Amino acid sequence: MLVRVGSFQMSETSQKEVHGFQTEVKQLLQLMIHSLYSNKEIFLRELVSNAADASDKLRFKALSNADLYEGDGDLRVRVSSDKEANTVTISDNGIGMTHDQIVEHLGTIAKSGTAEFFSQLSGDQAADSQLIGQFGVGFYSAFIVADKVTVRSRAAGVDKSEGVEWTSEGEGEFTTAKIEKAGRGTDIILHLKEDEKEFADDWRLKSIVTKYSDHISVSVEMLTPEVPAVEAVAEVKDDEGNVTTPAVEARDAVPAKWEPVNKATALWTREKADVTDEEYKEFYKHVSHDFADPMLWEHNKVEGKTEYTSLLYIPSKAPFDMYNREKQHGLKLYVQRVFIMDDAEQFMPAYLRFVKGLLDSNDLPLNVSREILQDSKITQAIRKGCSKRVLKMLEKLGKKDADQYQLFWNEFGQVLKEGPAEDMANKDAIAGLLRFASTHADTSVQSASLAQYIERMKEGQDKIYYVVADSFEAAKNSPHLEVFRKKGIEVLLMSDRIDEWLVSHLTEFDGKQLQSVTRGGLDLGDMDDAETKEAQEKLEQEFDSVVTRIKAALEGKAKDVKISQRLTDSPACIVADEHDMSSQMMKLMQSVGQEVPDALPIFEINAEHELIKHVADEQDDEQFKQWTEVLFEQAMLAERGSLKDPASFVGRLNKLMLSLTK
Repeated sequence: MLVRVGSFQMSETSQKEVHGFQTEVKQLLQLMIHSLYSNKEIFLRELVSNAADASDKLRFKALSNADLYEGDGDLRVRVSSDKEANTVTISDNGIGMTHDQIVEHLGTIAKSGTAEFFSQLSGDQAADSQLIGQFGVGFYSAFIVADKVTVRSRAAGVDKSEGVEWTSEGEGEFTTAKIEKAGRGTDIILHLKEDEKEFADDWRLKSIVTKYSDHISVSVEMLTPEVPAVEAVAEVKDDEGNVTTPAVEARDAVPAKWEPVNKATALWTREKADVTDEEYKEFYKHVSHDFADPMLWEHNKVEGKTEYTSLLYIPSKAPFDMYNREKQHGLKLYVQRVFIMDDAEQFMPAYLRFVKGLLDSNDLPLNVSREILQDSKITQAIRKGCSKRVLKMLEKLGKKDADQYQLFWNEFGQVLKEGPAEDMANKDAIAGLLRFASTHADTSVQSASLAQYIERMKEGQDKIYYVVADSFEAAKNSPHLEVFRKKGIEVLLMSDRIDEWLVSHLTEFDGKQLQSVTRGGLDLGDMDDAETKEAQEKLEQEFDSVVTRIKAALEGKAKDVKISQRLTDSPACIVADEHDMSSQMMKLMQSVGQEVPDALPIFEINAEHELIKHVADEQDDEQFKQWTEVLFEQAMLAERGSLKDPASFVGRLNKLMLSLTK
């Protein structure tokens, strides 16, 4: 949901437009101030990063239109202060903004969804400050230290009379006015609060800028103060020869000048050994606008047939809209050190959309477009290389630090589960990274890998067994698990919406087939002894006539009726035929609006259960039919969580209960 401009009025005399923020804005700004108060200097990092991005964007657009430089191709960001006025100014000569753009970008708080933003708040300052970084509201951090912000901007390539001034006190409204601005780019003037005067000190500003901007490829400059001229003074001695006035050499005045305070060297172009962990972390915050440190990163220079540099990060926290596959994702793309685009999704598959960072290619043309990227062999090679790199990073983390990998999985696991369906080439590598809840641990924490499952397999077991249900509790208590618990066979408990989709594409791992405990016939192979098999055959013979009666009673409702091998405590259950759609897949398809054909289930009965024996002894055909239908619908309810006609089920159940009271 976009938080957009609510209304505006225009004064004929001042030509000033007054625009209204939506009601949540003041609340949001107050939250930011209180959540980030312990690290107020964040505002400078955000504003300098935005200014550097504006320079990058101009450099790219100027590739096709050099006139945008307006005779000044020396791109830079300048930071200055005025102690008397109590202001700090961040200026750039980048792409600039038009009136419509300034209203769009600065009149919109948390473009990604303000309502969702507020629903995520925990009341914990540290957690909330991390959340802020997920919503793209970095500009508004200026209000942490300022009670008024003025933005003056002019888009590159337009007349100097087309400048615009935006002003807000962070309350209920902001104003825009048309101004004349000689130079392109944007000036952000922060009118500091009375208790934030420390940020008007040049030395304080310089220390912050140096700390947060070394990785930025654009020069970040600050004004060195003017040094006045000094006249020569001759040495003076007293009568005893002691120097009373030392000699002073004449010096010319040194005018004030702008000097770079950062290295202005793109971090990814430097050798890994020359970059500190702190610099990598700061660069991550620059490219992602996330306030939290990344979980891990990988910096690589690839040479050979395809040459490129990649710097890939795994965030520590998932953004609130990560499960929206339509959301823009991808990497920053540079070609020959020139910024090309944000969110180049062609280099990162959708199941790795949480990965942040950049690519710098020497092989792509500078005029590359998203359409060209889509069909480029170079793109495919880089995408393949980056995907494998990320999977290797995660594999290494899983082996090295299980606790840290668990934190990763808790944040991004469901997205990674999309991988086997999307990336056949890396299916095995992705499968090795998956984690599931399991009857082994009997906890909802998804910590069991497929490799660990195989290590714990019983002698004679040749399949990986799993159950998919609506919730962990439903999976854990599924009647289909009864015989597996009795025999001590581990079963994976799956309850994420994506799980049924996952197992439809991931059919085996390390030579072991994945087998649903709710589908098809149950064959435990060598784990069933001869005595068990003999007893099963005997039961089937004894109940042959009962099975025939039940089939007749359930005609048109069940595909088949069988004596169950799965049940030890429950009277009955339903299973899907081997080639039919499972209950969970039906639900998944229906939830996205797909029509699903009705597939009749197989009804399995526990011949040793007292209730089944009672039904088998029932001579009244009408009573027998009612008992059978109630048992069948109970099994349907346990498996699918709902019935097509619950009223009929309740009616039959009531009749049976009344008959038992007589």
